[in-house]
Amino acid sequence: MTTLRVLITDADNRSALAATRSLGARGHKVIIAAERHPALASVSRYASAVESCPSPSADPQGFVAAIVQIAARQRIDVLLPMTEITTLLLTEHQHLLPEHCRLPFPPMECVARASNKAYVVQTAHELGVPIPATHIVDSGAEAVSLAETLTFPAVIKPARSRVRTASGWISTAVSYAATREIYEHKVQNLRPEEYPVLIQERIQGPGVGVFACFDRGKPVAWFTHRRIREKPPSGGVSVLRESAPLDPAAVEHATKLLTHLGWHGVAMVEFKRDDRDGSLRLMEINGRFWGSLQLAIDAGVDFPSLLVELAAGRHPAPIQSYRVGVRSRWFWGDVDSLLTVMLRSRASLNLPPNHPGRLRTLWNFLKFGGKHQRDEILRLNDARPWLLETRRWFIGR
Repeated sequence: MTTLRVLITDADNRSALAATRSLGARGHKVIIAAERHPALASVSRYASAVESCPSPSADPQGFVAAIVQIAARQRIDVLLPMTEITTLLLTEHQHLLPEHCRLPFPPMECVARASNKAYVVQTAHELGVPIPATHIVDSGAEAVSLAETLTFPAVIKPARSRVRTASGWISTAVSYAATREIYEHKVQNLRPEEYPVLIQERIQGPGVGVFACFDRGKPVAWFTHRRIREKPPSGGVSVLRESAPLDPAAVEHATKLLTHLGWHGVAMVEFKRDDRDGSLRLMEINGRFWGSLQLAIDAGVDFPSLLVELAAGRHPAPIQSYRVGVRSRWFWGDVDSLLTVMLRSRASLNLPPNHPGRLRTLWNFLKFGGKHQRDEILRLNDARPWLLETRRWFIGR
């Protein structure tokens, strides 16, 4: 296998650490672009070098300029952005990259469409992919006028998770409204930049995510896991998850969407299984790497390696299977989730009726995971990232 020089951004993301370990173990030279050092990926034994760069959210232009300079100076073969902001920025400015540096993602217009939840929901509806009952509103006044027709609880979901403004990027968040009064208060207090906003029915049921790697519109690999615990516990980042068999309906729906987009590279398509009838309802598309990437690698689907192969002009054979029942636990994320349940009320957390109580949550946390469970961050042959994260967790308390 040819050794390539790979530049990985967003050094403090768990996905960046997973990609660094994967590619470094395969003999590639991994260079880390970090806003600060030490960071999770930059202290890994598999990082060959660390380069400084400005914050992509606070200084987008400075970030792009720094990445272009690093790519030239370090003779980078493959550039892997790891978050939504860096993926949007670098696909938008990929014409500035040196000719030898390849960015294995679709054009910026395609990435932007995938990150726009309003576009994704409308497209899904046209393609026959099931979605929650949805209204798209462009202002607080329009959202308030909708209140009397809604059934509560309702979900308030800005169309974009990250919004670019004149002063930098801002983050948005999904919220829930149990009553009309809460709903009106929340939509009136959203920033104008957060609109358009999706107002959706709340789907009660487990999340179902499928992870994919596409080679110019054709799937190369699929993977899915079962979420066991999340942070926040009402639904969010998975902190304990298990590799699971693929859901044929989820793969079919995701294939329709990603093929329609002409996708190239990695993506995650999220659904929820509706407790009312067992059907899947689309939540969103994430056109980038995801936080639980390490589990897919542990189960036998090495997405970073596949993406580097595609960037190098090779066409890897489709992956037909992986190990089911492999578990991955993000320990400090799991601790945060536990503390949230123990210290806050069910009502304030918007917990679904079937969520376990405090004693059961504590018991589940303390149970031994078995021989098929691995810690996501702690690896005995590469312990410094876990030590760094542990130190930060205690300092943060």
